[in-house]
Amino acid sequence: MTSAPREAEARLGPIGALLCRLMFLAICLPGPVLLIVAVRLDPPRSPADFWGLLAGGTVTTIAGVGFGVFGWRLVTRSRRDARRLSAAGVAATAEILTVANHLGEDPGLTLRLRVSGPGFATFEADTIRADDPALVPGTLLTAVVDPADRLFSIT
Repeated sequence: MTSAPREAEARLGPIGALLCRLMFLAICLPGPVLLIVAVRLDPPRSPADFWGLLAGGTVTTIAGVGFGVFGWRLVTRSRRDARRLSAAGVAATAEILTVANHLGEDPGLTLRLRVSGPGFATFEADTIRADDPALVPGTLLTAVVDPADRLFSIT
């Protein structure tokens, strides 16, 4: 059984990955700092201040660590996808089958592609691209595909 095709995450270089990881690490820190301040504050503050710092630290820790771990994993996945495509990827052709407007945070075009090349069965996949008048049905785009699990990137 073959897996569903998946578009590779946006490629990050080593410096970009380092900066992103540092940013996500920084997002994780304020919550634990508030917790430490609540517990170790000298002289002890009023109970309202203590419980406020403790509650704020707990909520900030849960939200910050959750978002930080999510971002860290996204960067790791991007780097892993880029390494896999550079090591095992084969050149392919992606033909645009349909074009539709994409409404969301980043408006653009939703493209339905037919990806074909040597070493794997032809498959169809969707991708979102910036609005470009050159993206019309029938246009051929270059792609790279990992035949093992149909991970692809439009270049």
